[in-house]
Amino acid sequence: MSDKPKIGISIGDINGIGLEIIIKTLADSKIYEYCTPIVYGHTKVASFHRRSTEVAELNFNVIGHAGEALFRRANMINCWEEDVRIDPGQVTAEGGKYAYLSLQRATDDLLDGLIDGLVTAPINKDNIQNDEFSFPGHTEYLQHRDSKPDSLMFLVSDTLRVGVVTGHIPISKVAESVTTDKIISKLKLMNASLQDDFWIRKPKIAVLGLNPHASDNGLIGNEEKEVIIPAIEEARNNDVLAFGPYPADGFFANGTYLQFDAVLAMYHDQGLIPFKQIAFESGVNYTAGLSFVRTSPDHGTAYDIAGKNLASEVSFREALFTAIHVIKHRKETLELNANPLVFAKLSRDRD
Repeated sequence: MSDKPKIGISIGDINGIGLEIIIKTLADSKIYEYCTPIVYGHTKVASFHRRSTEVAELNFNVIGHAGEALFRRANMINCWEEDVRIDPGQVTAEGGKYAYLSLQRATDDLLDGLIDGLVTAPINKDNIQNDEFSFPGHTEYLQHRDSKPDSLMFLVSDTLRVGVVTGHIPISKVAESVTTDKIISKLKLMNASLQDDFWIRKPKIAVLGLNPHASDNGLIGNEEKEVIIPAIEEARNNDVLAFGPYPADGFFANGTYLQFDAVLAMYHDQGLIPFKQIAFESGVNYTAGLSFVRTSPDHGTAYDIAGKNLASEVSFREALFTAIHVIKHRKETLELNANPLVFAKLSRDRD
């Protein structure tokens, strides 16, 4: 039983659907056959949200630190002591404050090696801002905490995987932010993740254009010719099988994406709109390029249905199992590479 990974779970905005989908997921006893979940929040907040669901009974095992977690139980670490006002569906300062306390404590344990992976419930990127969290979202915060120079927002499902060159930035900043070096960096991160995290030996990656019709040979902008194509060529020189650039609209509309293992989009909505249209409930947001494993559902706080028992836990459950699979793949990759066979050329002279 001890080989089951410990998965930390941050609760997100307390006024959103985070705890509802966490509770619905952990109500399934089969979950505990694959991992030991540790929720970072507070039992009183969890009890409030459980009352709005149809989950008859889910008793959290309250622990002081991750080392006390029990197998086959839903464990909870209380990250604060004071009573908290909960207003489902409302954007409040409290919603952001306690989302951050949950995320901070879970990330601390992740970096200290006390848990094996992290699944984050949705935050509100506005009300979570404070002196210690001045980032556009989870991805940038976790990259900073991990002291990594780059990371990749990678949306994954059974049928489609999409990464983005530029993430949470204004659309007016996209063109100047798409550089050859940045595209190459993202392609390398994507290629390594496909190989190490998803066990695709020779991944094929499609690269989308920036302009409509991928510029129509320079009629609509020159970024494809001057920035994107050189990046693809350089990536291929570094054993990354990148192809393109492809016009984004036709690429998804005619199913060309099915011919590739992953797709690199130039900006957030170019990649995430088709991804959510194709794989909304089963989609998972994975942060590639970090030293640890982090996933999340591919949706937000959904304030409009918070507290109404209408939220689907499917994407969160997929995020949990994706984290488990990637942890397993990384562990097995390390074991396989620990004692590689010594390569030696055969001599022509044989006994």
